[in-house]
Parts: sequence; structure tokens; C-alpha cells
Amino acid sequence: MEQNNSHSIILGYLLWLFGFTGAHRFYYGKPISGTIWFFTLGLFGIGWLVDVFLIPRMDEEADNRFSEGPLDYNIAWILLTFLGVFGAHRFYEQKWTSAIVYLLSGGVFFLGVLYDFWLLNEQIDDINKAEAKKSLESTTFAQSFH
Repeated sequence: MEQNNSHSIILGYLLWLFGFTGAHRFYYGKPISGTIWFFTLGLFGIGWLVDVFLIPRMDEEADNRFSEGPLDYNIAWILLTFLGVFGAHRFYEQKWTSAIVYLLSGGVFFLGVLYDFWLLNEQIDDINKAEAKKSLESTTFAQSFH
């Protein structure tokens, strides 16, 4: 059986470099601790240093929790982190209306970007699961004629 690898440990460590903002914790699907890291600068730097040892476990947990599929978590997170105020991650998700709203409003005055830091993993997971279900249904339908 193939191991799910929805999140990259390399990207996790790159985001850890900005870890005092909690970016790596949001990436691995830990929005509550990500928010705490954001407001306390990585628990005053101590939590940020400890996380260098915790990232492999966070990566494994995210790989087990989130489904791979046509949308890549790594691309979506890079787009959100660096171009979120322009809605780049929403264009990637093919959410055209909200992407244009983000583009014209600076990510709805940055509040929408914060919202997406909390929920991007779930958004990508939902899309990937829906695509997998459609693919399975079309395969099953095609096999019923053989």
C-alpha cells in the first residue's frame, strides 16, 4: 500500500524559518497553536526552537489526516503564504469569484487570508476527496459496461 504524502517536510522546515509567526503549524493543520505562535512569536522563541524536533511528527500526522489529490497542498500553501492577499491560492483552487474579490480587496483586507490560514488544509482536502469520489464513480460506471 502506498504511503500518503500530502505535506512536505522540506516545506515544513522552510516555513519553520518563519515559525515565530506560526506558519509551519498552520501548514500542518494546527491552527490553534499556529495562532498562539503568531501572537506570542513562537511562545517567545522557545516553542519555535522546540518545533525543529517536532516537525517530523507534525508532517506524519498531516500526511495521515489529509488526502492527496489533484490539488497539491504545498503549492496552495506557498501561494497563500506569499500571494494570499492577491487571492492566488483561491485561483489555484478554481474558486473564481472569491479569488477576484481577494484580488480587488487585498484578501478582503487581510481578514480572508487569516481565515484561509485556519482552513486551507480542509478546503484542499474537501476538493481532493470530491475529485477522488468522482473518479471512482466514473470508473465504476465504465466498468459496469464491461
